[in-house]
Amino acid sequence: MSVRETIKKQIIGALQGANFPIATPEALLAAFPQGADTTCKAGDLEVTAGEAGKLLTAEDFPFNSAEEVAETIVSRAGLK
Repeated sequence: MSVRETIKKQIIGALQGANFPIATPEALLAAFPQGADTTCKAGDLEVTAGEAGKLLTAEDFPFNSAEEVAETIVSRAGLK
């Protein structure tokens, strides 16, 4: 599995219990199990939700699914 798919899958898993739509960056961070400290890892890459959240803009909200959050983050990060 690629780094992109690994990270995407971990983000989706971390947001499994979240209530969508999520309308704000603060609500998105709160939806992660350990908030901004929730960590996704793939090989040598380690990213926290707080770091990943910096890739998002106000125009990205609201998010309607965990898949949408994950795809936006991995696309903006340029993961392959």
